[in-house]
Amino acid sequence: MTPTDPDTLRRIHRDVMDSYDEELELELDDRSLEALVNGDGDVAKANEQDRQDRQRYFRELFRMQGELVKLQQWVVATGHKVVILFEGRDAAGKGGVIKRITQRLNPRVCRVAALPAPNDRERTQWYFQRYVSHLPAAGEIVLFDRSWYNRAGVERVMGFCTDEQYEEFFRSVPEYERMLVRSGIQLIKYWFSISDEEQHLRFLGRIHDPLKQWKLSPMDLESRRRWEDYTRAKEIMLERTHIPEAPWWVVQAVDKKKARLNCIHHLLGQMPYEETESPTIVLPPRERHDDYVRHPVPQEIVVPEIY
Repeated sequence: MTPTDPDTLRRIHRDVMDSYDEELELELDDRSLEALVNGDGDVAKANEQDRQDRQRYFRELFRMQGELVKLQQWVVATGHKVVILFEGRDAAGKGGVIKRITQRLNPRVCRVAALPAPNDRERTQWYFQRYVSHLPAAGEIVLFDRSWYNRAGVERVMGFCTDEQYEEFFRSVPEYERMLVRSGIQLIKYWFSISDEEQHLRFLGRIHDPLKQWKLSPMDLESRRRWEDYTRAKEIMLERTHIPEAPWWVVQAVDKKKARLNCIHHLLGQMPYEETESPTIVLPPRERHDDYVRHPVPQEIVVPEIY
């Protein structure tokens, strides 16, 4: 498969269009599904099967996002504590599903932890220490976009940890996770699985899309070269850290949209949430005072209306 191969170019184009669909989707807070699939532009030009697939995707996504809102309200009402880990290869789609989960939720209840590489001080700490401060309090959900499993993946493959640190991680992580569960935190772990060919395609898509080139770091490119090393590291990680208290769940992620729907559907099934009663909201009348006069805004600080 080469960038100039017609089939590859076609698939890259479809991947780029899918990314634009994602951005369109994130902006559609107040537009109807019918307006989306029958409106102007590239969406309307799709063939009938594509239109039906897209319509079904949005219908299911919006329905399950409504269920996520109910789940959020239940978490707050019951004081439940949830940690969700998202792991997988570069370009596996972790960020996309995280966006769809958090899109309509309260960021004070459901927040994302995406930690950078440890600094010099953090490298001398207990390995799990920098993650602890991000754990939830009662009534909170925390989504880790990569997690302490960096040690079993990138750190192992790239040689950022010693053999002793690697083995100590596998001795410690089951006890660490059991401790979290005993403390009342529900821990859910997802691995997003894509094929060698699909990662290659997505990397080519990022190279050819100027809006996504920033996503390709030197570490990403090196991970592509070391595909087999990452595969071995992943297999060892799943085998040694799949525990009853916090099992791994593998999401088949070659198809991005199906992966999002399947992951969210599975996540909703992991908690016995139910719809909670909310107080009736009554908009109070605005107070008006005869002695109040609204002052005009100085024109020099008004943003020009170009559009």
